Amino acid sequence: MAKLLLIDGSNLLFQMFFGMPARIYSADGRAIQGVLGFVGALLKIIRMVGPTHVLAVFDGEHENARVGLDEAYKANRPDLSTVPEEENPYSQLGDIYRALDYLQIKHFETTDCEADDVIASYALTLENTETVISSFDSDLFQLLSEHVSVLRYRGKNTVIYTPALFREKFGISPAQYADFKSLTGDTTDNIKGAEKVGKKTAAQLICKFGTLEAVLQNAGQIEKSSVRRSITENAERLRLNYRLIKLDGTAKLPFALKDLRFEGSGFTTTEVLRGIRLK
Repeated sequence: MAKLLLIDGSNLLFQMFFGMPARIYSADGRAIQGVLGFVGALLKIIRMVGPTHVLAVFDGEHENARVGLDEAYKANRPDLSTVPEEENPYSQLGDIYRALDYLQIKHFETTDCEADDVIASYALTLENTETVISSFDSDLFQLLSEHVSVLRYRGKNTVIYTPALFREKFGISPAQYADFKSLTGDTTDNIKGAEKVGKKTAAQLICKFGTLEAVLQNAGQIEKSSVRRSITENAERLRLNYRLIKLDGTAKLPFALKDLRFEGSGFTTTEVLRGIRLK
């Protein structure tokens, strides 16, 4: 069976750019710590997963349809166009693309959706392909299934989420995650949930009623008055949250699976950086 590794490229870039202990420079004086971290992590992830196919997906600079639904969506993110180049992760993106080309790994930058949407389309479309998603974006938990897992890379502390591990951690099924997160909100994406509804309460409500809509339709049955009031008063907000969070798999696939074949280069990070003349 084919084994597809989907890299949430922007997510990994930010993790490595801000997670490296010091700024590192190339021979010509350019900061490359994000490139170094990205390539090193990517090669380690590949060795962990052993994929037959690989794709890296990046968020492009374009209008976001979700902002059209809610102008507050991700409004808490810093405007990187105003920071010095050496403090902007995207300033190192060109070198990362060159490294991916050197490794013969296909990459794609979105033009009309988010990276999550493209990743979801692969995960939900390729039902006969074992798929591993590398990302710390929790929205991707909703894609977990018998053939889809989510890898959260932290070196030796890397965790690979399966449906069983997810249920153990959250007490709900992956298919209910968008319902659950609609209730709690998401500070990372500036999505406001219902007051008085934390993760434990949200899990209890979803376990009892099954879906967000069922929670809203049966809010009168919620025993705790403060939670009942919060759910009732924020019903439309919570429905909007669901639309923002739910991944439906309708984004167009930029490559056919056959075009993502990866033979396994065995390169080291140093070899890759030398290959693209950063060492």
